[in-house]
Amino acid sequence: MLEFLMKLFGKEQQNSKTMAKERLRLVLVQDRTNVSPELLQNLKEDLIAVITKYMEIDEKALEVNIDTHEEQVALIANIPIKNVKRKVNAHAN
Repeated sequence: MLEFLMKLFGKEQQNSKTMAKERLRLVLVQDRTNVSPELLQNLKEDLIAVITKYMEIDEKALEVNIDTHEEQVALIANIPIKNVKRKVNAHAN
């Protein structure tokens, strides 16, 4: 009987612990993805500046988003490439 009660209460405690851990994980993911539109626009402009050193892209069709899937946060960029520059100036700013 004692073993049954320990399993019962031990399992309850484990479930509560797991639930609390999951809630904390969700809060952290939400906090990480709280990106302002200004920050996302600045990031987009910086990406354009770097990528255009090496490729000709369609800037109007460029999409940059923050996505979450389970425990991971990802930066998703869809950048249509028009042409790859064959000669790159290593000292270009």
